[in-house]
Amino acid sequence: MTLSVSSAFDGGNIRLVASEGNRIDLEILKDNQSDFYQWFYFRLTGAAGKPVELRILNCAGAAYPHGWPGYRACMSEDRENWQRVPDTVYEGGVLKIRTTPTSNSIWFAYFAPYTMERHHDLVAAATGHPGVEYRSLGQTLDGQDIDYLRIGGGKLQVWLYARQHPGETMAEWWMEGAIEKLLDDADPVSRTLLRKATFHIIPNMNPDGSKRGHLRTNAIGVNLNREWHEPTAERSPEVLCVRNEMERTGVDFAMDVHGDEAISANFLAGFEGIPSWTARQQNLFERFSDELVRLSPDFQTEKGYEIPPPGQANLSMSTAQLAERFGAVTMTLEMPFKDNDDLPDPDQGWSPDRSRLLGRSCLDALHAIADELPVGPR
Repeated sequence: MTLSVSSAFDGGNIRLVASEGNRIDLEILKDNQSDFYQWFYFRLTGAAGKPVELRILNCAGAAYPHGWPGYRACMSEDRENWQRVPDTVYEGGVLKIRTTPTSNSIWFAYFAPYTMERHHDLVAAATGHPGVEYRSLGQTLDGQDIDYLRIGGGKLQVWLYARQHPGETMAEWWMEGAIEKLLDDADPVSRTLLRKATFHIIPNMNPDGSKRGHLRTNAIGVNLNREWHEPTAERSPEVLCVRNEMERTGVDFAMDVHGDEAISANFLAGFEGIPSWTARQQNLFERFSDELVRLSPDFQTEKGYEIPPPGQANLSMSTAQLAERFGAVTMTLEMPFKDNDDLPDPDQGWSPDRSRLLGRSCLDALHAIADELPVGPR
């Protein structure tokens, strides 16, 4: 069979540059109307038993070139089980993926994809549970629904949302784990949380970017996590409709779930630097972080982002905007594209299963501090 590469499917992204023998040269496409790129997802056919070298040529110009050193590509024969390719090398601005597939149909990706089809399956399964209220909060520029799940009936208003940056697919794997835990009627933590809190969940904030195979932006190249100060229907309807619902319900606690290209660890970024910062807010953020360290060996606090000085938080980002607007305890969770270096997995690296488990651990940590969180207007 002749070697062939394709990406014309849900979440796909790659361009064939050249093919010579068993060596294939590729480039990652930029997000539409944007210079961001780093996400790739493509299918290789006709390579069973052949030692192939896939070279992604334009990695040096990607959004986060520091994410390539130490990175290993993901590979799957069935799109359910994803393994890391051991012989993945970044040198001279080129990512080289060398392997000998055992199948004539095999998929490669930057991280295990979470397609819109799987997203719809997740929402359908959750909506079938008697304790879940579903609504579409609005539509994206491409006409997709912003799916919203409401679970529980407690006074504490908890918002969980993921994939503002669509290429950070580990965020929706995290959501899958969190939703499964909340809907487990036998789980005592979930049963208690649902009495104390109402959960407002957006499993995917950026359906258009997800389907188009973008790294960081929506259909017209807008970074949604820089729109929270003044979202508009023309540029960022995704943020506008979610923030409008937040205004209606209030926000006491919020987690924005992401992935980080360069840092090989799980960590939290907070709201330090907002004008209305209080020691009580900060103490509750740190209490949550400490509980998560205690509960999950996959979480740590030594590595992370630089903390902004007082008064210099970026209020266009959701974590800072919601902490300032509502006086809420808010945080951004970052998971690695590579692996957790403190607890490495040579076969899978950071993976969908570990993302799901961390989602469950985050709910356990929330349970540990729920009674300390203030409810309602501050």
